[in-house]
Amino acid sequence: MTEHVTVEHEAGILTLTLARPDKKNALSNAMYGVLADEMEKAENDSAVRVIIFQGDGDSFTSGNDLGDFTAQATGGFSGERHVGRFLKALANATRPLIAAVHGQAVGVGTTMLLHCDLVFVAPNARLTVPFVNLALVPEAASSWLLPARIGHARAYAMFALGEAVDGPTALAWGLANGLVPLEDLRARARAAAEQLAKRPLGALTVTKRLMRDAEKIAALMDTEGALFAERLRTAEAREAFMAFAERRPADFSKIA
Repeated sequence: MTEHVTVEHEAGILTLTLARPDKKNALSNAMYGVLADEMEKAENDSAVRVIIFQGDGDSFTSGNDLGDFTAQATGGFSGERHVGRFLKALANATRPLIAAVHGQAVGVGTTMLLHCDLVFVAPNARLTVPFVNLALVPEAASSWLLPARIGHARAYAMFALGEAVDGPTALAWGLANGLVPLEDLRARARAAAEQLAKRPLGALTVTKRLMRDAEKIAALMDTEGALFAERLRTAEAREAFMAFAERRPADFSKIA
């Protein structure tokens, strides 16, 4: 295990397990780095034919580590931010991506699913993208991909109101391929991966390329990323993260 990510490679399947259960698999900068590294290596490794994402503990991921966000909002963060590399790896991935989702899937925990080719959810899955609550904006090209998948009205309610989507609803709305009992979730994702690993990789790669506009997705990620970084430096963001740290409701009423 490296930086709270367990990496397993067997029978053509690369399994990336978020392994920070005490923090509900909140994604640190180092974790993003490992995920990006592994996905970038997979693109040049013919032995990797499928990638699975899953999480240990009671959640898939509670999203970006808010400590990192707070550091950026207050100017206390230095060094390379690896989240951008991870998101670009999702955009440019040619290998089939599979996700096994249970419990919380917050922020990037939901937006990354829009880049997965197969998504299996447990009944207790809870998908949320509460960016506006944190004075931020959508990322991972989700400002386009989510409305395209579920419609403007539903997507806006998820973004602006922070409304959660449970497992059955995720399936009904087309955010997931299957609703699977929690105890069978990983086995179902693994079975699908094993099926895909036996398919001709070239045909899978071209099919995926035809189904996605990777250049548009990557360009939109750049636009969102610039606005996201800009928002992190606003008074609204400072108030949102201070309120979170102080365990109080944020008050945006005096911020113009």
